Amino acid sequence: MLKGISKCVALAALAGSMPLLADSAEARVSVSQSRELPPYLQCVPYAREVSGISIYGDAYTWWKQAKGKFKRGNRPKVGAVMAFQPHGNMRLGHVAAVSKIVNSRTVLLRHSNWSPINGRRGQIENDVRAVDVSPNNDWSQVRVWYHPIQALGKTAWPIHGFIYSDKAPKFETPSFVAPKPRMQIASAPAPKPVSRAPSQAFASAFANISAKPAQKAASRRQPLRTVPKTRVERRNADDRVSAAVSLYD
Repeated sequence: MLKGISKCVALAALAGSMPLLADSAEARVSVSQSRELPPYLQCVPYAREVSGISIYGDAYTWWKQAKGKFKRGNRPKVGAVMAFQPHGNMRLGHVAAVSKIVNSRTVLLRHSNWSPINGRRGQIENDVRAVDVSPNNDWSQVRVWYHPIQALGKTAWPIHGFIYSDKAPKFETPSFVAPKPRMQIASAPAPKPVSRAPSQAFASAFANISAKPAQKAASRRQPLRTVPKTRVERRNADDRVSAAVSLYD
């Protein structure tokens, strides 16, 4: 019983620090996008790549590093980087690129290593919501979409503000692209079945040849016709034999 109560308390504590309302459309996009991404990617290199803001080092240092190099402010713009302050367990801060302005208090973000997806951290989430929850609507606190509970997080994360890029953001190619249909290659028509029976021309051309051996065989089988010799023929034959024999006498 105590184990069951402790589990409920742990789940309640988790739910208290995470999102409340689900958005199935965003959830499907987030899951689909994560399937074709690298196994682990930190927030800094991804934000730097998509925003074009060339700042290096931990995320919490970006706000100070940007001073004098990039414009900063407290209003979101497409391509700007939202710089989070360290808060709670997020000791190194966080950076995320703004991909779309939805309204005065809602934007879409592209960032990495925020939500664990399929049990793995370091995953990219593209076009997920972040909502301004600051009392004065000055974007000093935001709630961000959190994948494990498929909802907007309850925690109000403090942010420094926005770092504005001097380059166009690289949002042309989304991280997840539906596979293109394979090119259909026209197949050759199936060959017509070939008859094994000889054609009429072939049969007629070899009819005579095939008949000759049969005729010859038939002629061999016929007995030779003997014609009786006349008396004159027998005498002439005897004379020829005698003449031949006389040559050797």
